[in-house]
Amino acid sequence: MAGKIADEIREQVRQRANLLCEYCHTNERWQYVRFTVDHVVPGEDSSPGNLALACFHCNRRKSDKIVAVDPETGETVQIFNPRRHIWKKHFAWSADGLHIVAVTSIGRATAALLELNRERILFIRQADVVVKRHPPINDLN
Repeated sequence: MAGKIADEIREQVRQRANLLCEYCHTNERWQYVRFTVDHVVPGEDSSPGNLALACFHCNRRKSDKIVAVDPETGETVQIFNPRRHIWKKHFAWSADGLHIVAVTSIGRATAALLELNRERILFIRQADVVVKRHPPINDLN
């Protein structure tokens, strides 16, 4: 059952994520607001295995959802689960590093639900590309 998340678990989740939103891969270091430790499966326990670091926008858009519609097929599919899925198997970066390209049905449904290429984040990514702090280095390997 979900409950208050202990500070040490919150910090463990933040470090495991390397301060990246585990959905849009925005880096918390360059943001004004600290990211949220989110329950991947709402209502489940507050152990590290059910927690992910999420920026405000991704956390708000995800809310209590675990499924969404793949806009390409119209099918309802599971959304990206940072504890069970590997980000690079479902998403890639466009050549200019600005857009997240969804490469699977899970990726497409998640990208649509969370608006992973929303206008504001594109402006942030564009500025971060100029100063060479985006895309995250581990996403390029």
